[in-house]
Amino acid sequence: MQANSNTLYRSNIKSFPLSSSGKVRDIYNIDDKHLLIVTSDRLSAFDVILPDPIPGKGSILTEVSNFWFKRCRKIIPNHLSDLAIEDVIDQKVELEMLKGRAIIVRKLKPLPIEAVIRGYLIGSGWEDYKRTGKVCGVCLPAGLKQAEKLPEPIFTPATKANVGDHDENIDFESVKNLIGDDFA
Repeated sequence: MQANSNTLYRSNIKSFPLSSSGKVRDIYNIDDKHLLIVTSDRLSAFDVILPDPIPGKGSILTEVSNFWFKRCRKIIPNHLSDLAIEDVIDQKVELEMLKGRAIIVRKLKPLPIEAVIRGYLIGSGWEDYKRTGKVCGVCLPAGLKQAEKLPEPIFTPATKANVGDHDENIDFESVKNLIGDDFA
C-alpha cells in the first residue's frame, strides 16, 4: 500500500455541499443518488478526535475498505458506485486532495451499529468485563487480564455515536432490536 504524501486533517471540497463530518470521514452530497466519502488522516481514540493526524492514514483505510468491498461484493451487496472521482470532479486541486482517499457510493440508509470483532480484551471491552464478566453479553472466562488474548474472537457490536458522543457497547439482542432480525 502506498500512502498519499499529503496529510489531510479536514477536507474542503467546494464542488459539493458537505453533508456531515465524522470522526475520520467527511461526506458530501453529489446528487440525489450518490455521496462522496473522503477519508481523512484524523485519528480518533476512545471517541475523541486527536489533534495530530497520521500522514497517509486516510489513503490506507480507503484502500483496505475498497479491497474488502470488492472482494465481498458477490457475497453481500454494498454501497460502492461505479462512478469514478474524475467523473464528478473537474477541479485539479480537489482531485489531488482526494487521490486515493475518496470513494463514491450510492445513498443508502445506514445501519446504526458499529460491528467490532475483538481478539483481545482491551478498551471498553475491558471495562465491561471488569464490571460484569461479559463483553456485549458474551460471557468470558474468569481471571482474564487487561489486553489478554481472548480464547476466540468475539462479536462486540456498539451503537454508532455522533462526533463528541461515545459509542455504547450493546449485546446481540439489542442489535436485533435496532436493525431487525434480517440484518442482524
